[in-house]
Amino acid sequence: MKAPLIGIDLLEPDRLRERLGRNPALRAELFLPDELAYSDAQHDPYKHLAARLSAKEAVVKALGIDGWDPLDIEVTGGGEAAGLLLHGVVLTRAEELGVEVTISMSHLDSMAAAVAMARQGKPK
Repeated sequence: MKAPLIGIDLLEPDRLRERLGRNPALRAELFLPDELAYSDAQHDPYKHLAARLSAKEAVVKALGIDGWDPLDIEVTGGGEAAGLLLHGVVLTRAEELGVEVTISMSHLDSMAAAVAMARQGKPK
């Protein structure tokens, strides 16, 4: 079995808050409706949005994708129940590699982080 492929990303929630404040239409370009609904229902939505965007970046790093649509990666749920639905070129790449991708996310007031792991076969 090949070693798993790993991707990691960090993002400051305040930086995302500022960027989305300048360009509110960007929300719909970066996040799917269920991702927005989950995050907007939280105490500080920008921490959760930043973690989700970090997860998307970590996934493309793990899969070695250059040039992608953020809507091709959907982060579902939160906490221990967080998962992924892949679409479009991201799903195609995962299928080409024969990998299943999982994520772990975390956030503080000043930083959100995510790690993605792509490994052969389906996780148990």
